Amino acid sequence: MRLRYLWTGAGMAARELLRSRIALILFFLIPTVFTAIILLTTTHKRIAFKLASVSEETFVQVSQRHEALVFIGLAAVGLLTSFLALTLTQKHAAVNRRLLLCGYRTAELILSKFAVLIGLTIVIGTYVSVLLLFFFRPERLALVVLGFILAGYVYGGYGLLVGAIFKRELEGILFIVLLANIDAGWLQNPIYYAEAQNKAIIRHLPAYFPSQVSMVSAFTAHPIFNALAGSLAYGTILLFAAMIIYWLRMRIRK
Repeated sequence: MRLRYLWTGAGMAARELLRSRIALILFFLIPTVFTAIILLTTTHKRIAFKLASVSEETFVQVSQRHEALVFIGLAAVGLLTSFLALTLTQKHAAVNRRLLLCGYRTAELILSKFAVLIGLTIVIGTYVSVLLLFFFRPERLALVVLGFILAGYVYGGYGLLVGAIFKRELEGILFIVLLANIDAGWLQNPIYYAEAQNKAIIRHLPAYFPSQVSMVSAFTAHPIFNALAGSLAYGTILLFAAMIIYWLRMRIRK
């Protein structure tokens, strides 16, 4: 792996992203809209829910609004990063092939895109966390931010994988919307999890571990090591799968 090539590839991907100013605005507007909807539709009524990574018997009682704000923040970060990863992977396929002819390796191409993705994920995750501070202060704010970033890490890997598998944008968008809405936007809500029938399915979905990092950190002092390790492992597996499929798709046969 050549750092100079990674740096150059990341610079090209970043400049391409900066040209789309409307997209950059939406990256900050969408979490703001999600937060506004939560404020309009929730109250401060106390609710009880389970934290799956702590104990099946442990219930936490918090404000409905506070729980919803953390949950919608996770959903927003996961959704935005997966779409961004899809765009970075699918766009300019012909240019990427020419870069391969010029000496780039497929791993260097996809890792450079992933580096840009992680940078923007950190910015978005921090911004969503700042929005939380206008309404309440989580127990461990830094770890809540980390959970948001890990949600982007995992769903960024998923977006890269979908982009590597599908050549056309429509199929990729449908796959991302399908999983992101069902997983990050629905099943990972602790309120739903408390009454879910097949909890094992929820625990194996991509957003499970990052959501546990943020939820546990926002409302308790319980350790998050298992959720942290699970997030890193899940995202890394998706990234390596994306690299392999991207290599198979982009390789140039002699």
